[in-house]
Amino acid sequence: MVTLKKRVISGKTYYYLGHTYREKGKIRYKETYIGRRLPPNTDLIKKNFLLDIYKEKWFNEFEKIKKVYSKEQKTLPKEIKEKELDAFAVIFTYDTNRIEGSKLSFKDTSELLELGISPKNKPVKDIKEAEAHREVFYRMISFKGELSLKVVLEWHRGLFERTKPGIAGQIRTYQVYISNSRHIPPTPAELHTNITEFFRWYSAEKERMNPVELASRSHVKFETMHPFGDGNGRIGRLIMNFILHKKGYPMLNIKYTGRRSYYTALERSNVKGNEDVFVQWFFRNYLKENRKYLS
Repeated sequence: MVTLKKRVISGKTYYYLGHTYREKGKIRYKETYIGRRLPPNTDLIKKNFLLDIYKEKWFNEFEKIKKVYSKEQKTLPKEIKEKELDAFAVIFTYDTNRIEGSKLSFKDTSELLELGISPKNKPVKDIKEAEAHREVFYRMISFKGELSLKVVLEWHRGLFERTKPGIAGQIRTYQVYISNSRHIPPTPAELHTNITEFFRWYSAEKERMNPVELASRSHVKFETMHPFGDGNGRIGRLIMNFILHKKGYPMLNIKYTGRRSYYTALERSNVKGNEDVFVQWFFRNYLKENRKYLS
């Protein structure tokens, strides 16, 4: 979080912005002087200060990842690209559903989606939702349009029309709570405005914000709204990968084994009212998962 600091030296007041962050296992601190008087546009100055740090620390790496990944994709045979996408669809479906409570193991999911073998003694709901998620994932991959409420509702309907038809493709009209979280999602009365603001924000930022930052902020904003009765995490992770894929970046799979740090980052962002907590978690994990493109 960017902090505003006031220093009085020899009776004169000076204002600074400071930001502490972790880089290569070390704590770093960066500071900038903003004047003798507090500027009226302090929030904008804070945003630009943080953006400069992001550019210096992260964005150049993201561009390298995209460049190498794009070059690799152009040289790979079509069959190999399809095989890699199929493998990602399986692991992404497994992890995103497992995070939300699915009882299917990775082996169950793999055999179901690749061989058509339904696991024994596992909930039918989990089986159907795994099949539905893969279908929606490929629908998302092939979609050439822009993100919109209509598109998100279609994805949600596709995920749940076979298991939870009463909520499939419908924005909630009731209050929801997140287990083990201090964050309380918006009330139904607030939700319409929140959704409108989300897509207005996305429309304004989609061409000017760094795509990895856009994906991370879209995800945390969507999870904060929690617009559905169920399936918010799965839709949020689809939105995240839709943006990355559309912009030519490698997609990201948030692993079930890493769910605690993922949930902690979301929770801290919501409780502190500061998206940057999650954004930096996302940046670190995105770099970690794509180190092969930087070697």
